[in-house]
Amino acid sequence: IAIFIFNRLQVTRKQNIIIENQKMEVELKNEEITHQKELVEEKQKEIIDSINYAKRIQQAVLTGDDVWSRVSKEHFILFKPKDIVSGDFYWAYNTPNNRSVFALADCTGHGVPGGFMSMLGNSFLNEIVVENKIFKADEILNKLRAKIIHALEQKGGTQQKDGMDISLCVWNKIDNTLEFAGANNPLWLLRGEELLEYKADKMPIGTYLENEVPFSSVTIELQSQDIIFLSTDGYADQFGGPKGKKYKYKPLIESIIKHSNLSMEEQKIALETAFNIWKHQHEQVDDVSLIGIKVG
Repeated sequence: IAIFIFNRLQVTRKQNIIIENQKMEVELKNEEITHQKELVEEKQKEIIDSINYAKRIQQAVLTGDDVWSRVSKEHFILFKPKDIVSGDFYWAYNTPNNRSVFALADCTGHGVPGGFMSMLGNSFLNEIVVENKIFKADEILNKLRAKIIHALEQKGGTQQKDGMDISLCVWNKIDNTLEFAGANNPLWLLRGEELLEYKADKMPIGTYLENEVPFSSVTIELQSQDIIFLSTDGYADQFGGPKGKKYKYKPLIESIIKHSNLSMEEQKIALETAFNIWKHQHEQVDDVSLIGIKVG
């Protein structure tokens, strides 16, 4: 009996040692996992902080409300990035000779890559319009395309598909005419309860065809109380509603017409509310941008 008890004590002691060793191994692994988790969280915080800083830079670069108020006192900008930084950007410039040049662009991608492209587009528009004093809409887009292709080294064959869609307007306030040129993105003009669409050229700012086709432009005679709308595809492409389908352009146009009797700020609120109700719990699929400018 004594030998049996001794043997059992020895076995128990060995089992306790094994259990203690296993417990120590588990604790060491838990410590390592905790350490790795802390490192990941620290790195994630650094990345998020960097992206938030990039957002502040992007917001500083986007044309401010003081410039847009000189384009028109009655205007709104609905701007909802999908991620922290946006691949959409808006830009405006008022010339000394009573012209307003303004644009809304949708760059390839969203988030950080789209943000880089938006900064590039913004910089090139400043160079073309502000520095080089080019005020013809189609010529601005031709110059912008050349600069984007050169900057990204897009050359035929296996070229990158980076670039942007854009709607650009030059409003001559002396004779109240608007020259419009677009790359994939149209211009909508609301006159009374009728919405007129001016189509864009079906090509982006970037490499598209082997032989580049120049962008075209159209000149519009504006009337008092006309409202100019520029939009990217993010609003219409948003999934939502009871069946989780795309919103599409027709309901967007109907919503614009429906709320056109409101002030510009109230129109913005109504359109943003309609978007949020449609989206509900669905994830936002793209950057959303919509600009409305009323002719005095």
